[in-house]
Amino acid sequence: MAGRIEDYALIGDMQTAALVCRDGTVDWLCLPRFDSHAIFAGLLGTEEHGFWRLGPAHAADAEPPTAARRGYRGDSLILETEWDTPRGTVRVTDFMPPRDGAPQLIRIVEGVTGRVPMRSALRMRFSYGRVVPWVHKHEGRTVAVAGPDSVWFDTEAETYGKALTTYADFTVAPGDRIAFTISWQPSHKEPPPLPEPEASLEATEDFWREWVEHCTYHGPYREAVIRSLITLKALTYAPTGGIVAAPTTSLPEDIGGVRNWDYRYTWLRDAAITLSSLLRTGYREEARAWREWLLRAVAGDPENLQIMYGIAGERELGEAELDWLPGYENSAPVRVGNGAAHQLQLDVYGEVTEALHLGHMTGLARNDYASLLQLKLIRYLEDHWQEPDEGIWEVRGPRRHFVHSKVMAWVAVDRTIKLIESGDADGPLERWRELRDDIHRDVCEKGYDKERNTFTQSYGSKELDASLLLIPQMGFLPPDDKRVIGTIEAIQRELSTPDGFILRYPTEGESEGVDGLPGDEGAFLACSFWMADDLAMIGRVDEARRLFEKLLSLRNDLGLLAEEWDPRLKRQVGNFPQAFSHVPLIDTALRLTASGAYGG
Repeated sequence: MAGRIEDYALIGDMQTAALVCRDGTVDWLCLPRFDSHAIFAGLLGTEEHGFWRLGPAHAADAEPPTAARRGYRGDSLILETEWDTPRGTVRVTDFMPPRDGAPQLIRIVEGVTGRVPMRSALRMRFSYGRVVPWVHKHEGRTVAVAGPDSVWFDTEAETYGKALTTYADFTVAPGDRIAFTISWQPSHKEPPPLPEPEASLEATEDFWREWVEHCTYHGPYREAVIRSLITLKALTYAPTGGIVAAPTTSLPEDIGGVRNWDYRYTWLRDAAITLSSLLRTGYREEARAWREWLLRAVAGDPENLQIMYGIAGERELGEAELDWLPGYENSAPVRVGNGAAHQLQLDVYGEVTEALHLGHMTGLARNDYASLLQLKLIRYLEDHWQEPDEGIWEVRGPRRHFVHSKVMAWVAVDRTIKLIESGDADGPLERWRELRDDIHRDVCEKGYDKERNTFTQSYGSKELDASLLLIPQMGFLPPDDKRVIGTIEAIQRELSTPDGFILRYPTEGESEGVDGLPGDEGAFLACSFWMADDLAMIGRVDEARRLFEKLLSLRNDLGLLAEEWDPRLKRQVGNFPQAFSHVPLIDTALRLTASGAYGG
């Protein structure tokens, strides 16, 4: 059975990523890209669907021992895991070197004290655990082949096959270092070069050290900010600049339920807010690469803007269910692809425009096509902002006039007006000023409940929605406006868990609520960070700091966050790690640091 979501560590090479459990098991890895088929899919099934365990030997009928300690080596994505056993202490170092050729996952076993018997158990299953590959020897190397894919396994340890699994049993003493590497290669090509584990380790450490040196944040939350930035970098697909929302699919928002989605794609919304955080912390090259990705993905067709694309800009992300996988803790179905790609979500126009605006304001080199794209987006909004949509949360129920969507349409028009006023673009300034006023008036008249002094989820509804917390952050209304304060306080009353974390919106238990889905979900972590931001903006900075530090305590021992927190089970839920959780962590840390609202 897979570990708890927070039991996993992330390693990756900026093109794909693996999840490593506390017991030394790699339960998830897609090769060669984030969105490729998994060769280890035990995370969503059983050991029969692929895994790679490396750790102290144990009895066949016993659970694999859990590590005594683990952590990343400094500010890097190199994972070090240590076990204390009756016979001594052993360390395993796991990493994926930034790619220059074949993708590799390297694991180095190092003896620390005593003499420790170890075992590597490697069971590769292609196509998300459905296909058993042909495993054989080729010039002394082990290779697994299935269709277009081959995975090469290299080690100095002696290996043997048993029950469709490749094993290595060996003992390490102090100073011993034994490396294991898997490398992916198209099956029709020549074998990949022999790995050089020690040289790759040194190069990987150098890469991360140099990258982190560019960070401009040096405040009291630096450890949390740096780890979040490294995670966001790990979720960036280096060849194109696209940013995945998470490296996993179908980790459930509701354990045992159906709220299981594939997040291995580039949501414009998530990528745009990630861009903003990178720009605010000194990472302009990543911001430039994302802007170039955006321009290629949207190309000459902004009228048909999708809310998400593949990591290279692909448009077709058809959704399917993998019925041979039982799902994480029996949370079925397991989905690949995402049918929400063709939804209408008007807020995306605002997020993209805000990101382009921030790039312009922070001195990102001018791109004339980016300005042209921004103008085209507003021309589309001019004709469509009054339509209902599926909104930020991608509801699978009926379309509505979501207040957040209208607010973000206002943001798109406002930022474009500022672009024209700066002299860097031409457009119908007076007409769009009137449009901005019209949208603002419409929201304040139709999306505001005067009796309760709060904005609502959609026009005419009584429900609240945590996305309303973005109203002051986007500059739609000032923080001291009574309607803003009323909305913040209403969300605290009606959408807070007993721990003080924030739900996205009300769910209706077993019946289908506004999102068209049965079941409940956890507290959405991004919304809780937004609440901390808003509390700081309205002067309740001590309360904001307490909430922020409580949110930091939800991170696992490696500083990683999933999408949500289940207040009943007291555990992380949803895809992991989640960009949409780590971005607002960075933003809130910056805001609290600027306000001086931190302990010590």
